[in-house]
Amino acid sequence: MQIRLVSVIVDDQEKALKFYTEVLGFTKKTDIPVGAHKWLTLVSPDGPQVELALEVNTHPAARAFQKAIFEDEIPLLTFFSTDVQKESEALSAKGVVFRVPPTEAAWGTYAVFEDTCGNLIQLHQC
Repeated sequence: MQIRLVSVIVDDQEKALKFYTEVLGFTKKTDIPVGAHKWLTLVSPDGPQVELALEVNTHPAARAFQKAIFEDEIPLLTFFSTDVQKESEALSAKGVVFRVPPTEAAWGTYAVFEDTCGNLIQLHQC
């Protein structure tokens, strides 16, 4: 078994595409119209090639879930980095809002930022 696709719920696909490509540096892989929305996936230039699908939160349960975990300050996703401090400085320079600055913990260094699309994302360095 392999993980090849992970979805993230977003409030606006175009806004999410702009943030995840222009700010985080992901690359658009798939962009196919599907009714009022798109099948929109991204990949990391750093690999491995797991796709990140930007799923619009049109379902009421998705909107409620996204809002609740954001308000409870629970990250939806974790991205791994070889240098959380350096990564957070570069993202901050691009205007990314960090809720938790780089922090040392028993399990590694982490930071948490807002993705501008209704989610908190954690950076982790082992």
